[in-house]
Amino acid sequence: MQLRLPSHLGADASYKNIRAGVRVITEAWGEENLFCVGCASRTLRRCPSNTAGVDFICPACSNSYQLKSSAHPPARRIPDAAYWVMHRLIRTGNAPSLFALHYSPYNWTVRNLLLIPSFAISRSAILRRKPTWPKGRKRPWVGCDYALDRIPTDARIPVVAEGRILSVSRVRDQFERLQWVRRQRWYNRGWTMDVLRVVRALGKREFTLSEMYSRAERLRQLHPENRHVEPKIRQQLQRLRDFGFLEFLSPGHYRLKS
Repeated sequence: MQLRLPSHLGADASYKNIRAGVRVITEAWGEENLFCVGCASRTLRRCPSNTAGVDFICPACSNSYQLKSSAHPPARRIPDAAYWVMHRLIRTGNAPSLFALHYSPYNWTVRNLLLIPSFAISRSAILRRKPTWPKGRKRPWVGCDYALDRIPTDARIPVVAEGRILSVSRVRDQFERLQWVRRQRWYNRGWTMDVLRVVRALGKREFTLSEMYSRAERLRQLHPENRHVEPKIRQQLQRLRDFGFLEFLSPGHYRLKS
């Protein structure tokens, strides 16, 4: 992987704004440097312009990816495209994995690159923005943001960290550890990710069921259609245990394995 971006590609004066030039630069870099985590392919193929919600496709296994770039370190929010497009892709199981790229605008190099697997992106992690009225449109356009703080750290996989490239095998190992989430229905994936995030947010290796119940209101806000939040918490803790993230110490007491 090369960390230097092809900044010369953004020099064309015909680009309407700086953002358009940056997109050309980063997507060209991505086509040369990004790889698939779902198979052994070391390359991704760029999608045609204006493909809804997807920037790259793996030529071997057809896994899809988005690339979002910023001159600032990954923050709590990453702007995305149309809200209803992402909502549909999540619901149908076709959401792309996300590469979040942070670059230096001074020397045009990649500083950080995060991978967020598609199956770790739940509806609760997609925030609807206020409608806008772009020029020439008869209907309002509704965009959305990725809420990174609603995705557990387990699913924020570093590929480049402060200019240091991590090995492809390490990235794929971390991705593979989350594969059990993919095998669940899209609705349950959201619950699993949200409960795992709450567990991590407790900030301690050992915790109790009572501590999880004390966060039930937050989970209720994320999943207002579910009126049985506490049983759902217990169910998800069971799943986290079954897939090696937790161990039960005694009734109502748990320990994170890693």
